[in-house]
Amino acid sequence: MKIFDTIAAISTPRGKGGVAMIRISGGRALEYASAVFSPKNGVLLSDIESRHAVYGDIRERDAAGNETVIDDGIATVYRAPNSFTGEDTVEICCHGGVLVTESVLSACLAAGCRQAEAGEFTRRAFISGRMSLSQAEDLGALLEAKTHSQMLLSRSGLDGYLTRDIRGVYEDLREILSSVYAKIDFPDEDLSSLNESEMRIRVERAEEKLAALERTYKAGHAVREGVKTVICGRTNAGKSSLYNSILGRDAAIVTSIEGTTRDVLEQTASLGKVTLLLCDTAGLRDTEDEVESIGIERTRRAIEDAELIFAVFDVSRDLSDEDRFLLDDISSLPGAVVAILNKCDIEENAVTVKEISERIDRCVKISAKMGDGMEQLRETVEDLFDCGEIDLRTDSIVTSARQRASILRAIESLGSARAALLAGVTVDICGTDIECAMSALAEIDGREVTEDIVSEIFSHFCVGK
Repeated sequence: MKIFDTIAAISTPRGKGGVAMIRISGGRALEYASAVFSPKNGVLLSDIESRHAVYGDIRERDAAGNETVIDDGIATVYRAPNSFTGEDTVEICCHGGVLVTESVLSACLAAGCRQAEAGEFTRRAFISGRMSLSQAEDLGALLEAKTHSQMLLSRSGLDGYLTRDIRGVYEDLREILSSVYAKIDFPDEDLSSLNESEMRIRVERAEEKLAALERTYKAGHAVREGVKTVICGRTNAGKSSLYNSILGRDAAIVTSIEGTTRDVLEQTASLGKVTLLLCDTAGLRDTEDEVESIGIERTRRAIEDAELIFAVFDVSRDLSDEDRFLLDDISSLPGAVVAILNKCDIEENAVTVKEISERIDRCVKISAKMGDGMEQLRETVEDLFDCGEIDLRTDSIVTSARQRASILRAIESLGSARAALLAGVTVDICGTDIECAMSALAEIDGREVTEDIVSEIFSHFCVGK
């Protein structure tokens, strides 16, 4: 990637629409945009004030140098460093037809722009210091958000709450390290602002702050990445009704006929703040039907891989052999299990409820058909993934495995530094551990990170972003 080139790309989705936008960014953005866009008021585009828009003609030039007006539109000028990328930027809005949009981009490329690579605008914003690497990750997640909770979480990341707290710990460690260096370099002079006891207390505080941040990853992962969730149970227990109730629409066929669902149905849904990668599965039973048998085998594999299992039981009836086999199977699995005591609108079988409650800790009574009990199910799932008390709009939340791994390395290094101070060993050993912790934290916002990691993050962005 040549970061000194002036780049251009279409930054709106391809297809018909009222308006499309072509973004130009780089040192010669105003020059190249002026070759394409002519303001109607006669003012040169290069004289337009930053963050001002102007109406004009959009032109293309043929091989002979003849100019043709291909559309009219609006150009908005953003001058460095007050732009998204930190560079001079011009955004040209034209009518949203596919051909006209491509023609405007082609005119920009002919004027001297280079076609932007995937995520290059955001990458330039990161390089110029307009956003941290973690904020860039949140921007990518915002573009891909499928639930309202994902949108709120990504927005809070863009607002820099996590970046702020990580940098706060980093600055605390830098102050401690300066005292360590003062003791090492000038052992006979009282130049250190902290004694060794105060250093240990400050290291412990930093360690506690990072541990609190690390604990938010369970919630961050549940919202951002989603929890692989399997709905399972015997035939006609109400699995598909629960599936439809969570999705809020009739996505699965519901009938009184057993064996209606023969494959694993998958959808992304939100249950409160938690994003569920939701699977409705074939009912567990013995069957001679070859197709249904394949579906049941897929159900068993899905249960084994699940992070969350909704085991559905019809509590208006006695437990069947299939129910008891399911209770035996899920008791040994690593995924969290919630027993769904369905059909509570019908008179419940007290023996059935008692037997299930003795085997599974988390039980929720619902009527999937009537929609009763869904609020309790939401609260149960949010508590399972530590989302109940968290504020997605303002709390600092760790959302990626990359961020969490860096925090864990920093915690480990600070633990070693604390142990060294407690043992009374020389402070230079403590200083080395603090430096390692600072280096790990610097990876989160991109101050110290490999090119491979940066390239991997931005490779998931669309070309226009």
